[in-house]
Amino acid sequence: MNTLEASPWTSRGTVAGFADSPPNRTLLAFAEAERARGAASAIDIGCGAARNLVPLAHQGWHIVGVDLSRPMIEAAEERITCEALSHRASVTLAPMDALPVASGSMDLIVAHGIWNLARSGAEFRGAVREAARVARKDAALFVFTFSRRTLAPAARPVNGESIVFTGFSGRPQCFLTEEQLVAEMAAANFVPDPCVPITELNVPREGAIRSGTVPVIFEAAFRFAGN
Repeated sequence: MNTLEASPWTSRGTVAGFADSPPNRTLLAFAEAERARGAASAIDIGCGAARNLVPLAHQGWHIVGVDLSRPMIEAAEERITCEALSHRASVTLAPMDALPVASGSMDLIVAHGIWNLARSGAEFRGAVREAARVARKDAALFVFTFSRRTLAPAARPVNGESIVFTGFSGRPQCFLTEEQLVAEMAAANFVPDPCVPITELNVPREGAIRSGTVPVIFEAAFRFAGN
């Protein structure tokens, strides 16, 4: 396993910014409804400094967070300790495509701003399959990932890829259309959940000049139909 050494995700400023970031309110509302259904176990893939993990633990989830940035994990551990949540929440270094939890053990899977960091379609699909591996029957999946509309229509993917582009940050990242997102989820037996319909955030106004710094993001929930 390669941790993220000397990357933007390990810088002190980035870690501090994530530690101070508010949680995703749509995610919290969706998760609260899942708790009311009796769901209890969750995993936060790419948990960062626990911006979503800690509020989810306060909701009563027994939650595991994984990330490849050691400084992010350390910041998350500090927050978990400070808020007396160690009985309910834990974090560990792990990649998105090798989750350290048992198969069929999770009621809720959070993939918030992580799958778009996959450097290839194979890595992206491996991460989605890994989420399916750990999902219980009817488990909920919350996805927050880059939309193809972040990029200019003329942008082309890297050679041999269909969803991987370098034009946004200079590094390979995944950008999907809505049709591609639904298809990739369906390949792992995740179906759209109307509780959080597929929505694009930060869509530029028609005719507006693209800033090049703010991604268009899909926010959506899916339900695991496998097992």
